[in-house]
Amino acid sequence: MRAAVRAHSDRDTGTGFTTEVDRTMAELAHPGQWTARRRWGLLSSLSFRDVPLARLVEAHLDALAIRTEILGAGAGQHGYWGVWAAEPPDGRVTARPDGDGGYTLSGTKRWCSGSHLCTHALVTVHAPDGRVLVEVDLAQDAVTPSEGEWTGLGMRGADTGSVAFDAAGATVVGGPGSYLDRAGFWHAAIGVAACWYGGAAGLAAPLRRAGAAGRLDEHALAHLGAVDAALHAARCALREAAATIDRRALERSERSERSHSPQDSGEPVPDARRRALRVRAVVEAAVTTVADHVGRALGPAPLAHDADHAQRLADLTVYVRQSHAERDLAALGRIGAPEDGGAL
Repeated sequence: MRAAVRAHSDRDTGTGFTTEVDRTMAELAHPGQWTARRRWGLLSSLSFRDVPLARLVEAHLDALAIRTEILGAGAGQHGYWGVWAAEPPDGRVTARPDGDGGYTLSGTKRWCSGSHLCTHALVTVHAPDGRVLVEVDLAQDAVTPSEGEWTGLGMRGADTGSVAFDAAGATVVGGPGSYLDRAGFWHAAIGVAACWYGGAAGLAAPLRRAGAAGRLDEHALAHLGAVDAALHAARCALREAAATIDRRALERSERSERSHSPQDSGEPVPDARRRALRVRAVVEAAVTTVADHVGRALGPAPLAHDADHAQRLADLTVYVRQSHAERDLAALGRIGAPEDGGAL
């Protein structure tokens, strides 16, 4: 039954998802071993050409990295994974112990990207001892994705919808707090921003082409300059974050080798959270700037006659709302940081 549903929902992005995952997994032993720079570079490049595709691949890589971080390097990498962790008031999934060390799930999970395309998912659920993370084989008849729920144009290719669990079996991945209380959670949040950046760079492409062809007047060139500066700021923020994370990962690995002991758990979560909130704010502002200036420079023509451009704008408009906007800025303000005195 599920195979038929998946075939029914097949589309270019879905085919691209499985193809890209297969290609990527063949190149590397495990995503948990990737540098942040390489991983985010892949995601931004994918998003430049297909925003929903990048969103699906980002979740797959995040799922495998989570499993490696919590379960260890021996965790398998089979299948096509999603991470379903949204917790709206009407999307509660409850879990009860099944007597064999696992859980039985009941309820409906909302905002599940890859709902028909994924073969497995990491899902946050409510167990008797708190919110825990489980993995679910989606081939079960007890797992039913919704049909026709997403009516908007933006991010339709990400196959996002509700998934119902009716006594579905699940395996425990992490106990209460194990999903959120990790530096890796915030590293992944920057991976989402890398997708936003790639989409914004793609959105700017028609304006860049017009500038290269000498078709822009002075006003349009000013718009191009604003776009260039915004994208440069976003790119620098992503690169600096990647360099810091990769440097610290290398230092941890070297300490572990010298001491012949397991690696420590990583950087402090508050540091990772501050970095992620900063980078996401910078990239989100760049997305807004690019969308505004490209539209003002080129007018309605690309939206009316360039289907790819119009779809990219619709996709990116929806995707960037994964940010919590002023709530995230307020969270960053509460964290604060020591005065740096203006030093570079």
